[in-house]
Amino acid sequence: MSRSWSPSDIPPLAGRIAVVTGANRGIGRELATALARGGATVIAGCRDLARMEATIAAIRRTVPQARLLALPLDLADLASVRAFAARVLAEHPQLDLLCHNAAAIMVPQGRTRDGFETHLGTNQLAPFALTGLLLDALGRAPAARVVSTGSLAHRLTPGLDLDDPYFERRPYREMDAYGASKLAALVCTFELERRLRRAGSPVIALAAHPGYTATNPDFGSFFMRLSTRLFAQPPAAGVLPALYAATAADVRGGDYFGPSGFKELRGAPGRVAARAEAHDAALGARLWQWSEQATGVRYLDV
Repeated sequence: MSRSWSPSDIPPLAGRIAVVTGANRGIGRELATALARGGATVIAGCRDLARMEATIAAIRRTVPQARLLALPLDLADLASVRAFAARVLAEHPQLDLLCHNAAAIMVPQGRTRDGFETHLGTNQLAPFALTGLLLDALGRAPAARVVSTGSLAHRLTPGLDLDDPYFERRPYREMDAYGASKLAALVCTFELERRLRRAGSPVIALAAHPGYTATNPDFGSFFMRLSTRLFAQPPAAGVLPALYAATAADVRGGDYFGPSGFKELRGAPGRVAARAEAHDAALGARLWQWSEQATGVRYLDV
């Protein structure tokens, strides 16, 4: 992997079909723009269609040939996830790339429409369900990828507690809940990769995190906002690990990419390490079974 890797190194993507969630702003917007510039058709899933259409218009001013389609998707509502998947499959029976980018980030304690804790429901359970619903279409491509978004916060949480996943018996802290959901997303990604290999699937699963990126510079306390403005890298830099994971030729299933600089805060994309629990096969199997029961979506029972 070259330390000078940039979006100009993305191989031609003409004919590829990519699904990107949360593409209307920040890293998702940068991801959709770069994939479209490379020639891919990008299906953007987002809650606010009007906002996404405005984003698409802005992208087309710099990438006139961009092929982008906005479809409604609310990851806090499994009915919306199912409807989105049905719309995608109706028009695209084969998919090459699924990028789980959208996320709930340090929101107050709450529940999704299906009763899940907001972070876990949005950041892990909905992507789990969407992957299962689209997996057959991904399997029809010669070398499809599922790219999940990790976070440095997965190292800051006490851990993933499947005996109390919704913080009903523990004190709720936004960072703990967010970090646990991102740990769950990584556990699920690596379990997905293990099951894909056992099934002999051509699909691979991997993850990437953006380091310290100003995806939402107006979020948080005064000191958090000040720190973001002073030290965070822009989304155009934070997207590089995800772009590398989605397009580079030398990636492998189970890889995890992030910035290669100090503390993985910023820098060129490189392979990085997740905390040990993320690779725990026993935890992965338990989380998988729990996710199937929670969402009603079952797949890769191998």
